[in-house]
Amino acid sequence: MKGLFLGSKEKFLEKVIDSTSEFSLIAKGDGSEVIIQTISGGKTFYVFPGDEPETMEFFFILDGECVYEENDTEIHLKTGDYFYIHHLEEATYFKALTNMKLIWFTTQPAFHFISRSIYELTKIVKQIEHKDKYTYQHSARVQTYSIRLAKQLQLSKEKLENLYFASLFHDIGKINVPEEILNKPRRLTNDEYEILKKHSADGCEMVKSTYYSHIGEIILQHHERLDGSGYPNGLKGDQILLEAQIIGITDTYDAMTSDRVYRKGMTPALAITELKKLSGRYYQASIVEAFEKVLIMDGKLKEEDLKQVPS
Repeated sequence: MKGLFLGSKEKFLEKVIDSTSEFSLIAKGDGSEVIIQTISGGKTFYVFPGDEPETMEFFFILDGECVYEENDTEIHLKTGDYFYIHHLEEATYFKALTNMKLIWFTTQPAFHFISRSIYELTKIVKQIEHKDKYTYQHSARVQTYSIRLAKQLQLSKEKLENLYFASLFHDIGKINVPEEILNKPRRLTNDEYEILKKHSADGCEMVKSTYYSHIGEIILQHHERLDGSGYPNGLKGDQILLEAQIIGITDTYDAMTSDRVYRKGMTPALAITELKKLSGRYYQASIVEAFEKVLIMDGKLKEEDLKQVPS
């Protein structure tokens, strides 16, 4: 019948998959869209005010459970629950406690934005996974840490959005690094290290042709340090973007706490202690302190563990 559209769970108009989410556009018309979204358990996700305040976005939980955090209050939402936004004034954060599946209805087109902005970059992340499985998992963890830290720091919508994508794609330039360097079980030579250091500039260049070309500077700067000892440009202090400073901290923390072939990862307490020792030299003390609070709130770090770390 004209005007009637029938579908099934195997049919969709378009699908986009990133590292921790999947978006399937199943219906659209008169500017409205219906999207099925899946989110991996443990993922922090957010809803932020749109450019059009009249836009309404409705989310119905088909499967799974998440928690909404407001100040010191946690509200659990599970299968059959829902939330929606209309005239939202600031970013709202949720944490997926399990794998989730939601219906997302929006009165303004949104899917094309998702598709164009992340599809090509996500393909690169998947390619890196085949070369260096550590990088893929590392980037997903850095994104989660960075978004949690952004909430603690109360970043603006613009910085939050930039950080969301830049943290996930900060290492995409490693696609150009030879596999034998990425997976070398011993310390890199000076020449090998110089090749590895090119990944931040390469990553910046790779996003220039995408909708998110402006996150290139964040990717470029995520190995810069306050005292000018970082790379590629030896920037100092406030010359380094806040988003890049955040990634620099969460990136380093995850590297220190992750097991490698040639060494055992540090405990969270030891890693955050090392970061605090480098505060003022490499990292902003206020950001490191905020990250420590995030780790404590998330149960990854206990205050009593910090007391046991040798000074």
